[in-house]
Amino acid sequence: MKDFEREQLLERIGRESATVGVDIPEAIEVQGETIELQSFVFEIKRRDTIPAGERERVENAKRNLRRERRQRKQRIEDDDITFAQGERLANSIIGIDRALNALEQLGPADIEQEAQAKEAADKKRWMQFLKKALGHEDADSGTGRASRGR
Repeated sequence: MKDFEREQLLERIGRESATVGVDIPEAIEVQGETIELQSFVFEIKRRDTIPAGERERVENAKRNLRRERRQRKQRIEDDDITFAQGERLANSIIGIDRALNALEQLGPADIEQEAQAKEAADKKRWMQFLKKALGHEDADSGTGRASRGR
């Protein structure tokens, strides 16, 4: 591949609008394992937020996709490949970017929900701590404020 062709491919995968109108690949090989990428992304995306049980699986998938993207880009930059091979790599990188964009869009809603759940749990723990510290472990114990004035 000629240097100007290599630069053309690298510029193409670096464009902000590169993923517009691009489909997520049906399947992709990542770290020697074939992943049904399209069905995975649609399954997760259909739920609007990432369920707690799926969060680690999604984070691992995103990490692996980013790693695979870097490796494929590195091949375009450094390997002695043909322009056709470079184009296939560039197309696969753009497909990976499309999948990553879809998965990343789920983040903020999930973070808000998680923050609310943590805040509620913190409040509950704080109230339990205060009740124990003030000797009000049981609401019916009669040791609360109302019984002091008698």
